[in-house]
Amino acid sequence: MGNNSAHETDGGRRPQQQIPVVVLAGFLGSGKTTLLNHLLHRSAGSRIGAIVNDFGAIEIDALAVAGALGDSTVSLGNGCLCCAVDAGELDVYLGKLAAPETGVDVIVIEASGLAEPQELVRMVLASEHPGIVYGGLVEVVDAAEFDDTRARHPEIDRHLALADLVVVNKLDRAADPERVLALVGSLTDGAAVVPATYGRIDPEFLFDCRPSEERIGQLSFDDLHDHGDGRGDDHGTDGLGGSGHAGHLHTGYDSLSFVSDVPLDPRRLMRFLDSRPEGLYRIKGHVDLGPNDPRNRYTMHAVGRFLRFYPESWAPADERRTQLVLIGSGIDTEALGSELKGCESDAPHADEHGMWGVLRYVQGSEDEPDPEPCGG
Repeated sequence: MGNNSAHETDGGRRPQQQIPVVVLAGFLGSGKTTLLNHLLHRSAGSRIGAIVNDFGAIEIDALAVAGALGDSTVSLGNGCLCCAVDAGELDVYLGKLAAPETGVDVIVIEASGLAEPQELVRMVLASEHPGIVYGGLVEVVDAAEFDDTRARHPEIDRHLALADLVVVNKLDRAADPERVLALVGSLTDGAAVVPATYGRIDPEFLFDCRPSEERIGQLSFDDLHDHGDGRGDDHGTDGLGGSGHAGHLHTGYDSLSFVSDVPLDPRRLMRFLDSRPEGLYRIKGHVDLGPNDPRNRYTMHAVGRFLRFYPESWAPADERRTQLVLIGSGIDTEALGSELKGCESDAPHADEHGMWGVLRYVQGSEDEPDPEPCGG
């Protein structure tokens, strides 16, 4: 889910890269900290900045050895994050983590079990920091206790409806896992629903993983925790419970890479985006809209129902083409590829009003929709 989308700069220069901010929510005992620790250990060469309420829950030794304790972790031990700080204060924390010298690739806000996810998402969306971009709301639920949790906390239905990605954790402990998965899916608004045990999900669902070899001169969490030594893992060597995927409740993601040398028609593209299916969690990449805007390519960043376009000037050496990656759970990649192919248009002239739909999702546009948690 969150990719390093571009932010427009003055003078038509190449935009700086933005760091995705992922909100990790869920009621007490759902497994948020376990999931975050899994990401820290299996970050695939990426550097994670964390804002957490209970600092003691994070494996401080791993952070310290990586040299990250001082500059890429913010501790908030004074209660619920959405009540403890306002949007301006959160900007200060985000600014600290997004500073170039930290080398952070993604920021994860682990909310307390009593936090209100919608308020946290609004705070991130209200951020004025140019170096970050909303990376999605991840709701973690305890499959074994889901019925009891709903009875005690009926607001969980609303939380699930807001989520961009739902991790159904502890699925191995549920009496009827398929029923729980179906029930959770029925309560979401098109979010990808991913089954998990021990909080193990593929990091690519949340951020673009860097190869470890790109991190010259800096230890990654992969370096700290050799995948073959069994430490930090409940069941073996692959981070997914055992030496392979077979026999474990783990579902990987489906992905589609779409490349086209033919420009896309903006009206057709928006129809595709407006009707994107459940489970299509992330879309990232660049779009060539041809004569509808010959000066700019458009970086697209979609997570759940959240959508933004970032226009940036074509560089003289750029090869004018569309390059998109779509990531989801249970998506029909062949059908999505065909639909995107149907968005191609070699019309030599611009559609007078064709860009209106796209421009609604350009930050700062007069027609930009209100920043709802799921993108509006």
